[in-house]
Amino acid sequence: MAPTVLTAGHVNWDVTLRVDRLPVADGEATIRSQRQSSGGSAANVAAALAALEVDTGLIGSVGDDDNGLLARRGLESAGVSLSGLRVVEGAETAVKYLLVDDDGEVSILGNDGVNEAVRPADLDADRIRAADHVHLTSQRPETAATIASIATEAGVGVSFDPGRRFGDREYGETLEAADVVFVTEREAAALADRDGADGGSTDGERLVVVTSGADGAEIRRGDERYTHSGFDVDSVDTAGAGDAFAAGFLAIRLAGGGIDRALEYANACGALTASREGARSAPTASAVEQFLGERSPPS
Repeated sequence: MAPTVLTAGHVNWDVTLRVDRLPVADGEATIRSQRQSSGGSAANVAAALAALEVDTGLIGSVGDDDNGLLARRGLESAGVSLSGLRVVEGAETAVKYLLVDDDGEVSILGNDGVNEAVRPADLDADRIRAADHVHLTSQRPETAATIASIATEAGVGVSFDPGRRFGDREYGETLEAADVVFVTEREAAALADRDGADGGSTDGERLVVVTSGADGAEIRRGDERYTHSGFDVDSVDTAGAGDAFAAGFLAIRLAGGGIDRALEYANACGALTASREGARSAPTASAVEQFLGERSPPS
């Protein structure tokens, strides 16, 4: 039986604008194309896990507007259970504008909308306890901490990707509970400042996964280090690549795979996503296996 993962955090509506360059102050860029799709880190990871044949549910919130309806339809079509998704009456779904240049680099504009309407009192504790793993992304710190507490007390694994606002929010309780933490190099530095270490776990057990985009990733556990230099692909759009990476890593670990195998698989998921347009472009399990059969990381 496939493992069950609950993701918790933002569900957005994404408007992706392909531009000739990322605009600077007093500058101007030309929009070459526009597309819309459901997004948000928790939603992206859930959809990516479902594509990898992992039974996945979602805890989050959207408005009862057209964007919320479209976001829900996108997740349902991806195979994600939405029994934990709250629809807030009279509210607007969060909209993010993703500016993507010719190199696939991304800048984001957006409003929060109603993507953090889930509070601790809204949580279904039994559903959290029934999961095999919980993956938390950016959300209300008190909600993340409550989910993590319920999960750890029930022996359910917890991973956490705090996202770009890591330094602006108090996620101490959630970090303490997490078995796996996904961070960028910048976020790893903030974590190191917090823990008084180099971003690795201070207890020797927690895995800190430091992603470096096209340059791969490093995993830190106490004094141990695991590295993978990534895969050389033509980057089209890096939006969602980190979420696909996290999904790939979790899928292999939940299936009993080792850290090295999970790291390679995660990098393949991220590379394939970056080589396609749109944040919701994570690959299927068969596509990842084919890619790994054809590719090897640069020496």
